[in-house]
Amino acid sequence: MDYKENNQTKDKKRFKDSKVIWGLIIVLFLVLTNFTSYILGSRLPLKGTVRISEENYKNLTQFKKLFIVKDNLESFYDGKIDENALIDGAVKGMTETLNDPYTVYMNEKEYKEFSTQTEGNYVGVGLQVGTKDDKVVVISAFEDSPAKKAGILSGDIIEKVDGTKITSKEYEKAVSMMRGEKGASVALTITREGKGTFEVKLKRAVITLTTVTGEMLDDKIGLITLTVFDENTDEQFKKIASDLKAKGMKALVLDLRQNPGGWLTKAINITSQFVPKDKVIVSTEDKYNNKEEYKSKGGDFIGLPLAVLIDGGSASASEIFAGAIRDYKVGTLIGEKSFGKGIVQSVLNEKKYGFGDGTALKVTTSKYYTPNGENIHHKGIAPNIEVKYPKELLEKPYDKKNDPQLNKAIEVLKNQLK
Repeated sequence: MDYKENNQTKDKKRFKDSKVIWGLIIVLFLVLTNFTSYILGSRLPLKGTVRISEENYKNLTQFKKLFIVKDNLESFYDGKIDENALIDGAVKGMTETLNDPYTVYMNEKEYKEFSTQTEGNYVGVGLQVGTKDDKVVVISAFEDSPAKKAGILSGDIIEKVDGTKITSKEYEKAVSMMRGEKGASVALTITREGKGTFEVKLKRAVITLTTVTGEMLDDKIGLITLTVFDENTDEQFKKIASDLKAKGMKALVLDLRQNPGGWLTKAINITSQFVPKDKVIVSTEDKYNNKEEYKSKGGDFIGLPLAVLIDGGSASASEIFAGAIRDYKVGTLIGEKSFGKGIVQSVLNEKKYGFGDGTALKVTTSKYYTPNGENIHHKGIAPNIEVKYPKELLEKPYDKKNDPQLNKAIEVLKNQLK
């Protein structure tokens, strides 16, 4: 009898609580009906709006099960319950069912780690990763990083991190697990074509990103290497390119190999240096068929003979650059097919999105298209001139003299300068 009476009292209280909760849910949905986004690191508006239809109001009742489960856990679970962990777990579950490794909910710790990716330095192993065929794949290893020193290569598949099996669904989890305290160890289980599966133990270190380097290869041809498009890359590029021009540069090799991308705005600024003003560099289209075009601002190197080196580690913003160069025929792409990431993510983290508590939602919001209207997602961009980089050279110290892709670029530019 006591059991029934106690539960009746609980049920009345839960009914009252549920009315309040449903009210809050409806308010939350209304708050989320209009928002702007943070696209690839730059604050750019999303053109679509989410409207709460009559059907969507009815669908709100489907979420009742979340509160039923929560109530039953509180009533019967014999253990400690962390309500914040319950909420995080429920939200993460929603994003994981989308089977999009780039759409993830990040708690406060995860969002702080994510935010360091384009801020110039962080503590980790120095790997940029992406996803292909349900695998977490190495896009590139930064110079002088623990991963680079250990010989990890572009195209390597990360099977496990510290013994935990990783698939594309755990993409962000893998990134987070590879970060940590300076000097702490992390074990990666790697599969490499032709070598099989093996384990690499690394010690985390401070990774300082030098994103632009440049030099003259001879008295006429310059070389600029971009490792990532971060917040300062466009200004660094302009300065270095201007310095090389002052030294007599008449043609340029731009090396985007192993460049995993970064900020859209920085890619637009650098591409503008080679594409005539007002030409469309890239366009995006969201689920509401809203289109946005990003046009060239014009620059100082339009008409300069240009060769661009790409490979399987050239992704995202690098592919935006390569696609525009290819479509407008203002340069020659040399090397191997690029990675193939043709989608755009937005990071929602402010109060107007319903957050404001240090958490964030990174969500795929649109596809991007090259000037000729091609979406290269999962396809990549093929070079104008294919030159394979021998695998045996990848495992040796780099020497420009033995770089077949760079040597081909020099040959192409010398012919253009005749």
